[in-house]
Amino acid sequence: MEIIEIKEQKSKICETILKALPDWFGIESAVRDYVLEVKNMPMFAAKNKNNIIGFISLKFHNANAAEIYVMGVLKNFHKQGIGKQLVLAAEKYLFEKQVRFFTVKTLSQSRDSAVYERTRKFYLAMGFQPIEEFKNLWGSDNPCLYMIKVLKPFADL
Repeated sequence: MEIIEIKEQKSKICETILKALPDWFGIESAVRDYVLEVKNMPMFAAKNKNNIIGFISLKFHNANAAEIYVMGVLKNFHKQGIGKQLVLAAEKYLFEKQVRFFTVKTLSQSRDSAVYERTRKFYLAMGFQPIEEFKNLWGSDNPCLYMIKVLKPFADL
């Protein structure tokens, strides 16, 4: 397995992976938005032989901050360190661009969801910390948890 930067077919990769993960990406309109938006964003993918098995796409907010806009790893490849490798590749890329803050939005714990409980644990293990809950950002049925990580070596400032 290798992590590569993707320059072409970003929307196709995004759509293929997200449609294979309905437990996380079951809202069709959200999937359509992700597929459209990733075209102009940096993307890294996990490649196993000739198959893309996961990806991460980054959204820049300004020179200091970027977020994981969308990320997915095919379910058969969960718990194998692929998500970790994707996040680390993104962090390296952002560090080289002198980005200080790395953020992610995910479903809040105020809505019961076993799959998103695993997602939050993953982000916590990667060093992201919860900052704020937005109860209506994605609608009242999908409260958003905003998490942040200070990228090293900036963490010591």
